Amino acid sequence: MEDFLKEGERIDSLQRNGYDIIQHPGKFCFGMDAVLLSAFVKIKDGEEVLDLCTGTGVLPILLCAKTNGKHFTGLEIQTESADMAKRSVEMNGLSSRIEIMQGDLLEAEALFAPASFDVVSCNPPYMEKQSGLVNPSDTLAIARHEIACTLSDVVKAAAYVLKPGGRFYMVHRPFRLAEIIRKMSAAGLEPKTLRMVYPKADREPNMILIEGRAGSKSGMTVDRPLIIMDENGNYTKEVSDIYGPGEV
Repeated sequence: MEDFLKEGERIDSLQRNGYDIIQHPGKFCFGMDAVLLSAFVKIKDGEEVLDLCTGTGVLPILLCAKTNGKHFTGLEIQTESADMAKRSVEMNGLSSRIEIMQGDLLEAEALFAPASFDVVSCNPPYMEKQSGLVNPSDTLAIARHEIACTLSDVVKAAAYVLKPGGRFYMVHRPFRLAEIIRKMSAAGLEPKTLRMVYPKADREPNMILIEGRAGSKSGMTVDRPLIIMDENGNYTKEVSDIYGPGEV
């Protein structure tokens, strides 16, 4: 497996099906939000899935491990991240089920046929371009701030590629929830399921998981809260089960 690595990279276990992922500790590494999103996404047998802003490919690999989806495509704008994702797919022997594309979701209409996917997932940049401190690293800045794409761009791309009735799953931050709902509805992705994520039961939520459906009628269900840690500072059983066997 070391043959798949480049200088400065490492191999991390995903605790699922023996799959691993290539990451660079000095670059962007996936976090809990991606893992929680992988548990929130629902994929039926034989469905085609597109992951926007795929980074190093963690979500397609986890979804491949957890579901019987037919095929997974990961789209990533940053060349270095896309290259790591491609090598992780090859390293895990998943090239027949996962394709990593290096490309810009702003060009979705040139890259994909309309209504060509059953499911779209995305762990997008959370912060608006002028909001907060922008990381001096281009790789981290693009992953965290809306430099290469905006929330509107993500929603528009998802709406274009989804089949009628297709599902869009996204993880984001609570402070943008009202904006997210407005933009999804305007694009024809009606919000259907919302789950709030709390670091502890007595804290405010710091993440949201939201599902929208293409062309659906209005009406949203709010799931029970997802609590990360219990009163003793340990991960809850649900979170431990999401991660799979081994340490969280």
